[in-house]
Amino acid sequence: MQPSLQLNDLRNKIEEIEARLADEVYVHLSTWERDGHGLRVALTDELRRSAKRGRVWKSRAFLTALQNAAYGFDERRSRSRGGSDGLFALDRDFQPPNAMMRKLFDRYIDSPRSRARAVADRLGVALEELVAVRLVSHQLRLLGVLRRGADCDELVLVDYDDTK
Repeated sequence: MQPSLQLNDLRNKIEEIEARLADEVYVHLSTWERDGHGLRVALTDELRRSAKRGRVWKSRAFLTALQNAAYGFDERRSRSRGGSDGLFALDRDFQPPNAMMRKLFDRYIDSPRSRARAVADRLGVALEELVAVRLVSHQLRLLGVLRRGADCDELVLVDYDDTK
């Protein structure tokens, strides 16, 4: 398990796995531990392509958001009240639907053209068992799906959002 990584270390880890993203459903980046519970973080080619189009791939804001994976997922504080960094659940009930919800639900989880089902299959769960989440920093949110585990959760990041 990794302690909190510095931004340059994260950039180097991304560069090490970047070539494999196009060929695999997702590629493991790192594992963080907090309070005895792990969080395995993986990146997808969908995230890479989207972030490159938005010119945020490997940017300071992108890396800072990734660094916040060290907070882990806390079931007791799974909803963000705003202004907090960390990993938070995103649900379908928020009104009005925002850009993050459209990207994650409409364009990924619910879309038959996405690789969401392949991600769920590789994680060994039904698509409906995955928790939609956002990994938050002050400048950027990384969007993904989370498989909860007894000792270690698995987070697969699929898109980003930088709307205010």
